[in-house]
Amino acid sequence: MFVGVHERQLDPKGRLALPAAFRPRLEPRCYLAFGRDKCIDVLTAEAFEQVAEEMLQKVRSGEMDRNEQRALAANTIEVTIDAQGRVNLDEKLREYAGVQLGSRVIVAGSFDRVEIWEPDRHDRNISSGTEQIAGAGA
Repeated sequence: MFVGVHERQLDPKGRLALPAAFRPRLEPRCYLAFGRDKCIDVLTAEAFEQVAEEMLQKVRSGEMDRNEQRALAANTIEVTIDAQGRVNLDEKLREYAGVQLGSRVIVAGSFDRVEIWEPDRHDRNISSGTEQIAGAGA
């Protein structure tokens, strides 16, 4: 399980150092993909294979449009974690998530995956989720 929130800096070459606590489950390779709510998902190879298989089943059963499957496949990349624990976020992933070279990013655990966020977007989503946890009477 991946939990916790870490602030990181995206370097001028688009590299991001993953938190040390997350690396053992992700090394030596992992997948970067468009995530829900405009974040970047970081998935273990096993988790990505499971997501892909679930998506294929939904397409076959008509629960999901084939174009969504195509978009995810086209915008997912397999990456190797370097000796410093970094992954490279390519331009299309950075654009999708709204993160810039040299900018601050949030790297957050989300149980079965790691998510990379533009900080303001992450804050808005966490605030909304916290309100939902607290309930309507809070």
